[in-house]
Amino acid sequence: MKLIACCLLMAAAVSAQDRPAVDWRKLEPEILATFTTLLKIDTSNPPGNETRAANTIKTILEREGVGCQLFALDPARANLVARIKGTGRKKPLLIMGHTDVVGVQRDKWTVDPFGAVNNNGVIYARGARDDKPHVAAGVMILLLLKRMNIQLDRDVIFLAEAGEEGTSTFGVDYMVKEHWAEIEAEYAIAEGGSIVEEQGKPHHVLISNTEKSPQRIRLVAHGPAGHGSRPEIANAVVHLADAVARAGRWQTPVRLNETTRAYFERLAAISPSPSAERYRDILNPARAAAVDAYFRESEPGHYSILRTSVVPTIINIGFRSNVIPSEGEAMLDVRALPDEDMTKFVAELRRVIDDPSIEVIPPKTNARPVSTPSRIDTELFRVFEKVGRRMFNVPTLPNMMTGATDNAQLRAKGVQAYGTGPIVSPEEGPLGGAHGDDEHIAVRSLMALIEYLWNVLMEIG
Repeated sequence: MKLIACCLLMAAAVSAQDRPAVDWRKLEPEILATFTTLLKIDTSNPPGNETRAANTIKTILEREGVGCQLFALDPARANLVARIKGTGRKKPLLIMGHTDVVGVQRDKWTVDPFGAVNNNGVIYARGARDDKPHVAAGVMILLLLKRMNIQLDRDVIFLAEAGEEGTSTFGVDYMVKEHWAEIEAEYAIAEGGSIVEEQGKPHHVLISNTEKSPQRIRLVAHGPAGHGSRPEIANAVVHLADAVARAGRWQTPVRLNETTRAYFERLAAISPSPSAERYRDILNPARAAAVDAYFRESEPGHYSILRTSVVPTIINIGFRSNVIPSEGEAMLDVRALPDEDMTKFVAELRRVIDDPSIEVIPPKTNARPVSTPSRIDTELFRVFEKVGRRMFNVPTLPNMMTGATDNAQLRAKGVQAYGTGPIVSPEEGPLGGAHGDDEHIAVRSLMALIEYLWNVLMEIG
């Protein structure tokens, strides 16, 4: 037994020594130059214009001998694919980041949203969180693999994709349908996770392995048109407002799945009381209702991952102050659990609204495919756990995203796809400012993400 233990220790030591050393401090200026260059390219979607970013990436990679291909349904909205070949002993790993960003209200920003302003080590720009860190990471990882001539057991593919922010027809949908052979992989790593800090120190690594399904449901009100001076019982405005209020107040049932159960179990193990007690109690049917009520008021992210959520987002009715409109509609942003039966859910929503003058219209097609969660017993997830321990000395938790990513399309093709991310701290909020005004990222957060992904790649490759 002693001999076996000694051999194992020696093998681990050799493995660690063989792992190529990277001087991240020395690379930081180059990484920041690439990152800020990408941030300064306005790829607001719509219209996207992601080809500008794709051509910039192509120039950077090809300058050092990394071959690239562009694939575009629309010439202005190209996707870039680059590949570092391995021995083929294992199936490829796909690294993915999207080059488009959501739009901005410039008057709400205190800096130029495409100026990539660095203020005391914090970079402000649209896309600083979502999702140009992953794009910069993919570029840097391929450059390092090429420069260091590292021989891997699997190909490493980098996809800089267009259209993630609501127009996946031009991005991942196009690549999956028309160019699947270029990106087919055993594993995929994209956005959707984070390195969570508390009191200035890493607390846990969050890896998303599934996500809720966006289901936009329309409520359409019908009633007689009339003069605003004469009250009308069938007033469509009143009926629509009441329907929206009922839908918004609806307490949909709590339902745990494998991911959320593992998440709360692991979170409870590393949290102080009374938080730990709440996380354990949500797993206890006798205590879950009280904890759920607390989450609704104080921890909306936890409240959301326990159910299919319903959030009214848009109301559109009326055109003059003195006219009762005959029709109007509202939008409900429904985020469904992966295994939700939407036919039954819509039927229950109609029962909750209980108004024959209101049409409840589900979407004709899903914005993203519904798929089985990626497993948390895979080689890659174990590597996430190993690297999290080695770099930060913290555990790794699986997570179900309340938002949506293009990992959904990959999971639907059978890829084990996971979401990673940079450091987030309590003062930045759970999403680190993504989609908000003055979106930003600390340089140390960006560097931590890239180093983390590199170490994961060295382990899995």
